[in-house]
Order: sequence, then structure tokens, then C-alpha cells
Amino acid sequence: MSAGTYTPRPGAAPLPRMIAAQTALETRMLLRNGEQLLLTVIIPTLLLVLFSTVDVVDTGAGDPVDFLAPGILALAVMSTAFTGQAIATGFERRYGVLKRLGASPLPRWALMTSKTLSVLVTEVLQIALLTAIAFALGWSPEGSPLAVLLLLVLGTAAFSGLGLLMAGTLKAEATLAAANLVFLLLLVGGGVIVPLDRFPDAAQSVLGLLPVSALSEGLRDVLQHGAAMPWGEAGILAVWAALGLGAAARFFRWE
Repeated sequence: MSAGTYTPRPGAAPLPRMIAAQTALETRMLLRNGEQLLLTVIIPTLLLVLFSTVDVVDTGAGDPVDFLAPGILALAVMSTAFTGQAIATGFERRYGVLKRLGASPLPRWALMTSKTLSVLVTEVLQIALLTAIAFALGWSPEGSPLAVLLLLVLGTAAFSGLGLLMAGTLKAEATLAAANLVFLLLLVGGGVIVPLDRFPDAAQSVLGLLPVSALSEGLRDVLQHGAAMPWGEAGILAVWAALGLGAAARFFRWE
């Protein structure tokens, strides 16, 4: 007997379709979350406009927006790949969402892929918005787009690994507090708004090894000074990415 029109066909959807559906869901959830929008859109935008138009911080010679725009792009990557992802994943883990998704036909590696793709989609929207605002403020970037893309990808990998490591090892409340505290500390001391050379020499050598410092300084070398590729900063980001993702894969707990 041939199968009819409404004969059930149990089974999982093709893997690419599952990843695409989960990515779309993760992106919608992120964009609908008021706290996430505050971190990913409102704060970077306000900082870019405020410090580009009001002479509060000495950014050196040249137009302030030329110094600030690369740092704000780095902050946007950190806010999405690290702070936002750590908080969201931490509470998903607490409420058993990850446990249930882990029992679904969607493989766990595919779930992590969906989360990463959601982060990348959000970053594209962030960067497009912040770039448009920076251009309106008089920004005149230089350098290679490929170098910028490589730095952004390495920065995303580094922050994503650190965010997943935090979310997968700490309780949700501890993750919320720690992620926001780290965000504020790196905003002040990561070379995003205040140049690293304003800090004491001993502190500069330490702060320069932080991922947000490496990303902001690397983007600044390319976009403000026209460098071909800041290999030192790229190397720092690659090390953070390897350490963060490796530790997250080793210590992440789904329950």
C-alpha cells in the first residue's frame, strides 16, 4: 500500500536546516532582549557619539572619532560574543534549556555552531550601525578590509570561548555579575576609550595582553594608521581564542 498524503514521516530534519532554524531562533531571542540590546547597541552607540563630540578624554592628535571608532567596534564584539553570550547561555543552562536541547536531534556541536552564527549575525548588524554613525561623525578609515575582518573573527573567537567558559562553569547569577564586571573593567582599562599610553608603563605591558586591548589596538593600527596587518595583536587574539575555546570544550557543563 502506497503512502498517503498525510502519512507521518518521523525523523530529524536535515542538519543544515536544523542549524539555520536554531540560528534564527537564537538571533531573534537576542534582539528581543532589552538587556542584550543595551549592551550590544545602546551603550556602544552612546559612547561613540558622546566621546566623539565632547572633549572629555584626550585621544591624542587627530579627530577623536578616528581613535574612538576602532575601539568601539572592539567593544561591540566583546559585548556580543562575551558578555551577552555568557549571560544568555548561563541562564539557559540554569533553567535546563541546554539540557533539553542536548537531548534533541540537534547535536551539541551544532548548537554551539548556531550560537556562534547568531553572534556573527548580530555583530554584522552592530558593525554596520556603528560604522554608519562613525561616518556621520566624520570618520575616515584607512587600511585593508581583510585585515579588519581577520581581527574581528579572531576577536569573536576569543571572546566567545571565554564567554562560554564562564557560562559553563559558574552559576547563572555569578555569570551575570562577573560578565558585567569584566565588561566595565575592560571598557575602562582595555584601550577602548582611554589610550593605553595614559596608563603607567608597568600597567601598559599587562593591559596590552588583554583580548579587548589587542583587538582595539589592532583595529586602530589598521583603520587609523593604515597598517597592513598587526601580527602581534592578531597573535594575542589567536592565543586567547585557542585557550578560551579549548577550556570551554573541556570544562563546559550542560547542567
